[in-house]
Amino acid sequence: MNKTKRYIYIVLGSLFLVLGTVGVFLPLLPTTPFWLLTCWFYIRSSETLYKRVMANPYFGTYIKAYMVDKSIPLRAKIVSVGVMWLSILCSICFWVEQGWIRVLLLLISIGVTWHILSFPTRKKNP
Repeated sequence: MNKTKRYIYIVLGSLFLVLGTVGVFLPLLPTTPFWLLTCWFYIRSSETLYKRVMANPYFGTYIKAYMVDKSIPLRAKIVSVGVMWLSILCSICFWVEQGWIRVLLLLISIGVTWHILSFPTRKKNP
């Protein structure tokens, strides 16, 4: 791989890492897909950065679980779905006035909930 492509991959991986981290706090911004993209770019550009991401105590475990057996730990399912619904319901009740936006937020939340719950539950930590 040439240096330019390597640097572009590192920048893109870092961008997706930031977006995934922001997604922890913003319920409609996906976290796991961005972190998976981070891993994809890092493993192709910097083994050191990839290992660092995978060793992260906050989300490395979840990414490993997903990559190894396509599962999500029960606690992660509960927290992610719970925080998402709390945020969406607060938005619908207090901040969003347009009916079509309320319906759209509910439909997106139902879809994301369905998606998260469709994955097998991780029985134990990797």
